[in-house]
Amino acid sequence: MKLATFEVGGRRSIGVVLGNEIADIAASGALPATMEAFLALGTAGMDAARAAAASAPRHRLDTVHLLAPVTRPQKYLAIAANYQSHINEVLAANPDYVPPVHQRWFTKLPTATNGPYDPIPMPPESSELDYEAELAIVIGTRCRRVSVADAPSVVAGYTVCNDISVRDWQKRSPTIMLGKAWDGHGPLGPWIVTPDEIGDPHGLRITCTVNGEVRQDGSTSEMINDCWEQIAYLSTVFTLEPGDVIATGTPFGTGGSARPPRYLQIGDVVRCEVEKIGAIQAVVAAEAV
Repeated sequence: MKLATFEVGGRRSIGVVLGNEIADIAASGALPATMEAFLALGTAGMDAARAAAASAPRHRLDTVHLLAPVTRPQKYLAIAANYQSHINEVLAANPDYVPPVHQRWFTKLPTATNGPYDPIPMPPESSELDYEAELAIVIGTRCRRVSVADAPSVVAGYTVCNDISVRDWQKRSPTIMLGKAWDGHGPLGPWIVTPDEIGDPHGLRITCTVNGEVRQDGSTSEMINDCWEQIAYLSTVFTLEPGDVIATGTPFGTGGSARPPRYLQIGDVVRCEVEKIGAIQAVVAAEAV
């Protein structure tokens, strides 16, 4: 099942994507109109969504505005240096770089969340805007200290993330958060795909193109710490809640690690795609200030 958040006729709702249509499962009021509240219903909510999709009013996808599936996650977490190919390119560009020994995490603030097709804002304070195509996990069950073995049971589904990075600001902060959490720099979507349609998330192709040119082409099989290890590690520290987003890392091909660097420019079209989920695509535009 593909679950999406959308706007139509000035109203925000959630729906089930069926081909080129979306079933408005919250239209009757029987289900919540926000993804966070819906996911909190757990298995009962998923069953209700499947049942509601059969008779719910439908809209053509090209007539609605798709938003990030989770528009304001309480936690938007992302792991650094989780693909060896990415570590290798960073080391080639910066021999002084020290790869992490343990999982290294940073936070993308809720205001970083952006729609799958909404413009990527280029801030006037930087010209070092970069892309990172990633698989993202959406948590479906409130949990703490989840074992690696039990981690799959707390996943609501998967979506596509572009971990937009402002590299010069990233270098200013030892935690790198200042380069990762700018408004609009966490596009997600186009929907959440439930685990039954994905199967094992550790063999999915990830690609990123800029203006049609392939920049990244990797696989989630390259992860150093897999999805279940990431969930177990994070939930050791704090409670994960329905709607929390975990971005699982990026493969080789980032613009900042190229020599010379290949940062994004205004007008560039960036497309990030994950196998079995879909693609998000947006143009880089000057941020309105």
